[in-house]
Amino acid sequence: MWLSNVKLILVDRIIENGALRIVDDKIVEITESSGQPSGVTVFPGFIDMHGDMIEIELEPRPKVDFPMDVAVDHLDSRLAAAGVTTAYAAVSFSRTAIDGQRRSFKHTSEIIRALKQNIQGLRVDHRIHARFDMTYTAAIDALDELLTAGAVDLVSVMDHTPGQGQYRNVETLVANRIKSGLSEEEARLHVERRIENAVSAEQIIENLERLSALCKSHNVAMASHDDDSVEKSNLMADLGVVISEFPVTLEAAAVAKERSLMIAMGAPNAMRGQSYSGNLSARVAHSEGLLHILAADYHPAAILPAIHALSASDPDGLVGAVRLASANPAKALGLTDRGEISEGKRADLVLVDASDRVVQTFSAGETIFSKGTWLHSANQLNMQAAV
Repeated sequence: MWLSNVKLILVDRIIENGALRIVDDKIVEITESSGQPSGVTVFPGFIDMHGDMIEIELEPRPKVDFPMDVAVDHLDSRLAAAGVTTAYAAVSFSRTAIDGQRRSFKHTSEIIRALKQNIQGLRVDHRIHARFDMTYTAAIDALDELLTAGAVDLVSVMDHTPGQGQYRNVETLVANRIKSGLSEEEARLHVERRIENAVSAEQIIENLERLSALCKSHNVAMASHDDDSVEKSNLMADLGVVISEFPVTLEAAAVAKERSLMIAMGAPNAMRGQSYSGNLSARVAHSEGLLHILAADYHPAAILPAIHALSASDPDGLVGAVRLASANPAKALGLTDRGEISEGKRADLVLVDASDRVVQTFSAGETIFSKGTWLHSANQLNMQAAV
């Protein structure tokens, strides 16, 4: 199949009026077009290495559980419509979770296994991102079992103890708890109890060393989350972490870059121009050369507008901003078969109209989303069967 008279966003340049040929699941030829431009821009399929949406799909209201197949199918549709062709579903292991409930190691382990069973045959290439509370010693064996079973594709480590990471400002955490419905007294008591139950630094280091060894033995990439200091960024680099997710200070991000970690931040943050929790702005990080990857975080539809928001200031313009959601995460995650529009790569493509709306998404050469109101006929894009 030929896709002609379109603007092509390549990894290093733009072809203003180009064509590409797809055979089976691969791009086999890229050339210039001589026909009338269609007004459609073709991006490489977006790679989302951190999307929290599955937990909300499974529990859209507190203690309201949805069937796994319903939740996964709806998430699959949302991702495809946003141009995401490879997605890492982020599920969490939290020490403060009640046994058997959301984010406990038993509950999360069950979710991961069920996810793996349900994602076969879906439109998007789904993978599992295990978010692991580094204070959760009792759950390390559960993670080991999942890694051994091949059920986890990425591990990130975090510490949500008050005073650490994104919760380093205790007063902000108290204020957020008040907003959630607690009285000030209840909020402060809740935070104080969590601080009192904090795990020792020695135990955390031991846990991190065990987690690092597990990831290396299973050849699974490891990321850090919410790094808030120079010391923490250096520690994570020493442990073999390859991605620094959502660093909360410029200093931590700068050290991560110096230590050759790729820095990921949320697309909603970049789109809005600020972090919802008051931490480091993705636009500020990008302006300082400290942003390599855009992640959906909690809203995949933010990826495309985030790319446009950053393209104006990116040294390489739109080409550089697009790499944040395609070539860069592919490199960080070892996905050598995708992430760019080039000959020999998977035909993972996102077609965007002149109004910046995703109108069609291809995964491995197959249409996985098509906007029904858009008349994307064979004539409009000069789609022809490959010969």
